[in-house]
Order: sequence, then C-alpha cells, then structure tokens
Amino acid sequence: MKSRRPRKQEPVLWVIDSEQWPRACLRAELIERGYDAHGFITIDDALDSLSRAASPKPKFIILELRGQNLTAESIEAIRNLQIPTLVLGGSTEFNDPLIRSRKWDFVLRRPVALGNIADAVQNHFRS
Repeated sequence: MKSRRPRKQEPVLWVIDSEQWPRACLRAELIERGYDAHGFITIDDALDSLSRAASPKPKFIILELRGQNLTAESIEAIRNLQIPTLVLGGSTEFNDPLIRSRKWDFVLRRPVALGNIADAVQNHFRS
C-alpha cells in the first residue's frame, strides 16, 4: 500500500453537497489527487466554518446545487468570496432563476462521474 505524502501547500477545496456519500467519495478522490478537500453539507455550514476560522479559505469551491436551500443571499455570499466555483446540477437546478441569472466559473450537469469533477478541478489548477 502506497502512502500519500502531503505536499507543502496543498490547495484547499470546499466540497458542498447535502448528500454524505457523494461528498465523501469526491473528497476522497480529491485528497488522492493531492488536494486538501473540506466537506460541508450546506453553503451556510461552509461560510460559518470560514467565519469561525475552523476552515481555511478555499482556492476552489465545488457546489452541488441539489438539496441546498438556495437564496439570493446564500448565492451572493459564495460569489462574494471571489473564489472559482464549479456548480453541479440537473435541469431542475439550472432552470432555477437564482442559478440561471448568474455566471458561474464552471458548470457540470448531472449525471457526471466523480472522476470528471476531479479532472475539472485539476485542469483549473494546471492552467
């Protein structure tokens, strides 16, 4: 078994997803690829963690729209961080005027494999 050696400055990522197993699996994939991935159930949980300094400010955010209690305020709070954000969703989420009216850095539509999400993150950091 090969152990993972921590890199000096692993980029901090937030994975915000209301569903435990997809969040946990994506975090594991990102950690394997050398990122410091922190998981949160809701946008509010992530922002609260940042305000309490329980989590470092991320370099990239992955936001699964399904299961989030989206409000204009919560979306603006994420956007105001000015951190590249990849949003994941299906037709229902992307037809929501709150989502549709904003320009997102990266968009992936379900169904999408965890590997494709991790690849999108890696591609961002390579460019």
